[in-house]
Amino acid sequence: MFKKLLIANRGEIACRVIKSARKMGIATVAVHSDADRAALHVAMADEAVHIGPAPAAQSYIVIDKVMDAVRRTGAEAVHPGYGFLSENMRFAEALEKEGVVFVGPPSPAIEAMGDKITSKKLAMKAGVSTVPGHMGLIADADEAVRISREIGFPVMIKASAGGGGKGMRIAWTDEEARDGFQSSKNEAAASFGDDRIFIEKFVTQPRHIEIQVLADSHGNCVYLHERECSIQRRNQKVIEEAPSPFLDEATRRAMGEQACALAKAVGYTSAGTVEFIVDGDRNFYFLEMNTRLQVEHPVTELITGVDLVEQMIRVAAGEKLPFTQSDLKINGWAMESRLYAEDPYRGFLPSIGRLTRYRPPVEAAHATGVVRNDTGVFEGGEISMYYDPMIAKLCTWAPTRAEAIEGMRVALDSFEVEGIGHNLPFLSAVMDHPRFASGAITTAFIAEEYAGGFQGVTLPETALRRVAAAAAAMNRVAEIRRTRITGRLGNHERKVGDDWVVSLQGAEFAVTVAADRDGATVHFADGTAHRVASDWTPGQPLARLDVDGAALVLKVGKIPSGFRIRTRGADLKVHVRSPRQAELARLMPEKAAPDTSRYLLCPMPGLVVKISVEEGQEVQEGQALATVEAMKMENILRAERKGVVKRIAAAAGASLKVDDVILEFE
Repeated sequence: MFKKLLIANRGEIACRVIKSARKMGIATVAVHSDADRAALHVAMADEAVHIGPAPAAQSYIVIDKVMDAVRRTGAEAVHPGYGFLSENMRFAEALEKEGVVFVGPPSPAIEAMGDKITSKKLAMKAGVSTVPGHMGLIADADEAVRISREIGFPVMIKASAGGGGKGMRIAWTDEEARDGFQSSKNEAAASFGDDRIFIEKFVTQPRHIEIQVLADSHGNCVYLHERECSIQRRNQKVIEEAPSPFLDEATRRAMGEQACALAKAVGYTSAGTVEFIVDGDRNFYFLEMNTRLQVEHPVTELITGVDLVEQMIRVAAGEKLPFTQSDLKINGWAMESRLYAEDPYRGFLPSIGRLTRYRPPVEAAHATGVVRNDTGVFEGGEISMYYDPMIAKLCTWAPTRAEAIEGMRVALDSFEVEGIGHNLPFLSAVMDHPRFASGAITTAFIAEEYAGGFQGVTLPETALRRVAAAAAAMNRVAEIRRTRITGRLGNHERKVGDDWVVSLQGAEFAVTVAADRDGATVHFADGTAHRVASDWTPGQPLARLDVDGAALVLKVGKIPSGFRIRTRGADLKVHVRSPRQAELARLMPEKAAPDTSRYLLCPMPGLVVKISVEEGQEVQEGQALATVEAMKMENILRAERKGVVKRIAAAAGASLKVDDVILEFE
């Protein structure tokens, strides 16, 4: 077995590999850019080597710099993680030439399967059903439009060397094909150093289901069942689960056997993933093969009990797989939610800054449930604009799908993140969505269910009453604390009343709080009541309560006359007032928000790539106004209505903050 392993990556996946290597007694080497000097993966590794400036194109994907780190540390093997150099044939060849083991497939397999165009041709030759498309490279935007028309809209424009949603666009019109081609080309060049683009038919109402394969160098290949990855936004997976709620055993077996046959055909070893599009009749079509470890591998590990990173290392060391296909059973159900540094209330645009609070739920594993959090950040750390916005992968396991979803709901409510925009509210909203709970999902789920963007969560009245009861009980605890402050009223405790009015989400409830030493019973005016028990004390940012025997987890902040409460994706201002205070509050006018309709504001911190209009120009609804790049993604900002450009306040190359003015309309 290897004595020293270098991880050619960063963030949570580097931390994940280090954990398995440490368990196996293997020393680890981290590499890092200027931006990652204090990163978690650097702190976890036994050694660390600086490899360049913050941009990945000047550090993490520069083969010579990584190779120099390998030589300097004497690493015997390199694990590439995912992204960066993980599917770069030249990197695998450079390691081979140096006599260093690449923890991944042989370079010919990377060449055959890593390139999406080549892999599709090989799959077709092998008799695998593939999605219709143009297998050649696209020269320019005009050709992209012509080919898109020939295939028939909608089409998917994709980077040949792409992955992780980078360099991908869906086009429904000539204009979208033209814009999408250029954006995909730019993103591909920045993310992978390869700007080749191809186009294929976009299959509507598909499910994205992938098969995890694992092969050794002794001719053995197994599939570790499937993952459902249909909850996607901008072609980037958001929630994954294993197994799929859609497949039957016959389809699962057919997909798995086909995935293994394809892997054997190209001499594949190590872990890899064969991705399929599956239609409503369970017909499946080969999409691509990822010749690396997948982001969502934890859900497969949770249902099979196999440490995929460990097996990759053992296969790379020449060992045989310790199990056969018949040994691999599906045990229970696993969910994965990707926590992104992005603001769901601003169209999921990237968010950067310092994590002023980062407290994941406690990881635990027992017979009826597992909570796992793969992360690469820490409280006080910086979220950089230079890398992918994913900061953690929260996973739960339980014997059934419904129990795994409920476990995820509680875990999401328990996850404390402050200082940046993040998608925790959206993840909670999906977990509570009836369509998701039923398993009737497709890759169009987010586009269909949140067509107007994410506007937050409106809690149903049953949930609202539970929160109101909890807030009333918590307010009583806070009021008692306030009356006991030394020096107040000559050290005599002020009596805390029992009658309160709780207002939240536009609703108002008159309640009476009857407290005892074990909790409080909150009576509503209509005769209903809720029993609330908790050990919460004022100032704690997380409240774990029991309401009528069911768990309720609230993130709690103080506001005048109440609390800011976040739960199940809802962000609520909850006012708890005496009846007289509530009467007066109803007379107070509401403050109007400032009018920013005449301005195009930067929706995220980023770099202005292009200004597409001029001062005095008339623009139409939907017309491109500017392009802003953040976290390796280009975002085209479009006009919301017809107007005339009065002033341009930012130029290409400018670095902007959130809400900086880009241009002003007349």
